[in-house]
Amino acid sequence: MENTFREPISSKTGSAAPVSNSPEPRALTDACDDIKSRNLFDIVWGCIATIFACTWVSVHPNVPPPRQSRLALVWRRLKMMLIAVLAPELIVGFAARQFLVARKLSKEYDKISMTHGFFISMGGFVDSSGCPVTTRKQLDDPEFLAGIQSIDAGDITDRSKGDALSKGLALAQGLWFCVQYFARIHQHLAVTQLEVATLAFAVVNVFIWALWWSKPLDVQRPIVVGPPKAEEVDLTRGAGPKDLSGWIKFFSIILGVYDWTSEDSNTYDPLSSSSVPSFWTSQSDENETAFIFGFVFECLVGIVFGAIHCAAWNTGFPTAEEMWIWRSCSLSVTAIPILWFAILLLTGIDFWTVLGAMRVFLLPLIYVLARITLLLLPFMALRSLPPAVLTDVNWSVYIPHL
Repeated sequence: MENTFREPISSKTGSAAPVSNSPEPRALTDACDDIKSRNLFDIVWGCIATIFACTWVSVHPNVPPPRQSRLALVWRRLKMMLIAVLAPELIVGFAARQFLVARKLSKEYDKISMTHGFFISMGGFVDSSGCPVTTRKQLDDPEFLAGIQSIDAGDITDRSKGDALSKGLALAQGLWFCVQYFARIHQHLAVTQLEVATLAFAVVNVFIWALWWSKPLDVQRPIVVGPPKAEEVDLTRGAGPKDLSGWIKFFSIILGVYDWTSEDSNTYDPLSSSSVPSFWTSQSDENETAFIFGFVFECLVGIVFGAIHCAAWNTGFPTAEEMWIWRSCSLSVTAIPILWFAILLLTGIDFWTVLGAMRVFLLPLIYVLARITLLLLPFMALRSLPPAVLTDVNWSVYIPHL
């Protein structure tokens, strides 16, 4: 039978890597042991399961609008999953903002725990008219505050679809993948580009779980607090989540800000809405520090996410073209958060300048294209794997007599 394996391209010379007759590094230490192997299904399944845990299971959405169909809820979750796949650092920034706001609320108000703080930030408390209780004006109202304080954190946790055990198992999925990856590196075993990309998701996933550990997961219905009958809601005072323009929604995903414009029709007002937007944390003027540090942390994680992809710089690729495409896209994903942050400092939110237009239009476009490429290339590279990739980790090196 004809051998379909093609020699990978050397990342240093761009030519076919010569076949070495020297023994594998691990073979020098355990030549007498049986070398265990893995197959293509093991590689793909482990990576897909980890990416799913990092993009679907780990995302903690805000409380949805009332009377949403099951299909609408799934579609809402899928959109957040898509964002987590294309730019997971945006989810980290969102989680960081909510964490900082929740911590601030827990310190400023008595009997308000981190769980209470997250629940306030995610639109979990509403008044009798159905408006989210999330502004400082509402929280300073004795009736609203007393109503929130009277609710035990355990009652909020009961509404969560995930407890410490389920969250721990999902987090363990990513950590276990990291252990396997670094064990392969320690034993000088080859890794695939798919495993490098999955490692980036797993590392980012640790930040997400750490920040959202106390946030209730996938709560569908809010808790009514405050006086039995609130004042009549003025629906013309501001925009609801569905009424916001595309630009507001775009910037809210990156910055978390929904009230940076003076136009009422484009400014989200929780006092005239039945739910909070998907990436809502709080009013930006009430928690400026949380928004600033959240965005900085978002950029830093984005740099780390891109830098991990650069770890595959010297791995073997089926063709020289794929090697250079991977390198270019990895550098782009690493550098764009730096450029985005630098241009934002220079121009602010104004995009009617050359730099502003570059930040709003060009950089996001390049980033999305680079991310899609980095998602597709690893699967394409599976068509030509070097034999060393199929050698499994020898766990007896770390756990004797295993």
